[in-house]
Amino acid sequence: MTPTRRERAAAERHGLSPTAIWYGRSRAGRLVAALLAPLGWLYCGLAAVRARAYARGWRASFEAGAPVIVVGNLSVGGTGKTPLVRWLAAHLQARGLSPGIAARGYGATAGTRAGDVRLVPADADPALFGDEPVLLAADGGAPVAVGRDRVAAARALVGRGCDVVVTDDGLQHYRLRRQCEILVVDGSRGHGNGRCLPAGPLREPVRRAARVDLAIATGGGQPGLPALALALEAAVSLTDPSRTRPLADFAGERVTAVAGIGNPARFFRMLEAQGLRVDARAYPDHHRFTVADLAAWDGAPVLMTEKDAVKCRRLRPPAGTQWPELWAVPVAAVPDSAFVLALDRLLTERRVVADNLDIHAGCTGAAACDLRLD
Repeated sequence: MTPTRRERAAAERHGLSPTAIWYGRSRAGRLVAALLAPLGWLYCGLAAVRARAYARGWRASFEAGAPVIVVGNLSVGGTGKTPLVRWLAAHLQARGLSPGIAARGYGATAGTRAGDVRLVPADADPALFGDEPVLLAADGGAPVAVGRDRVAAARALVGRGCDVVVTDDGLQHYRLRRQCEILVVDGSRGHGNGRCLPAGPLREPVRRAARVDLAIATGGGQPGLPALALALEAAVSLTDPSRTRPLADFAGERVTAVAGIGNPARFFRMLEAQGLRVDARAYPDHHRFTVADLAAWDGAPVLMTEKDAVKCRRLRPPAGTQWPELWAVPVAAVPDSAFVLALDRLLTERRVVADNLDIHAGCTGAAACDLRLD
């Protein structure tokens, strides 16, 4: 049905955000999605043609020199990939491997030229290397390489002695051959309205999900998929990382919660589930925080995601002023036992690891496997 002029004007007047259009239930959101549907069909069609070109060998793909495990998603925005990548790197290390992590680095200025690869220092500037790569490098458990060319990034890691490469995102980067694909789905939002960009959140048609090796739903809620739980850990002071404070200490206290991630509402809900009174401040994904941003937060303690903390930790208040206490809240990924067992089985079948699956029988995630991510 063709939308009326009044309906189109109403959609413009509402100023709907992409999130509201892709995941909302309002009539205006459905209207805008319908208007954008032809562009979504074109995007999906081009994505499918590109995938087929690589599958048929019409476009060249390349080996990294070691097995590659891609952790990705079909939709834009936060689905929980990075916490799973952290867990996966620790899991592979527990299996006796030396993993490296390859990433594009959204907004990074390092590694932006073709073939240019940069290794991410533990104290790197997110403006140079991107938010997620800096967060992953801060763990110090696995080397992280950033580059527009993921083949070059993966090969650089192999050259440093890594015997397996994990990519944070890159499901659609078919130029890099992979042994395993892991799809991460937002358990509460799923694939949204099921449309491709810009009408919906998808980078590829939904049917692409049938071709991955494993899939997991962050927070559960997707029938047939194992669940990836995200567990909040004790808050860490940005000014003195040796100081920690259990979230239970904030219970009943009003806090300012800050999130510049793909799905900030999930972080806010997790804090509220801990009994905190949350003054939620949502920012766009990959937001570059400024002194003005921090000055706008009142005197209540500020709790933020680790991804935001790596950007805020470099900021300092102007002389004679004082900011509220700033705390980063680490998140540990805890995949359920069905996923862990299926993963170990897959890694053995693809010859990524030796055949010794029994060492993780009954393992239900980072804590149960004795793999800490702090």
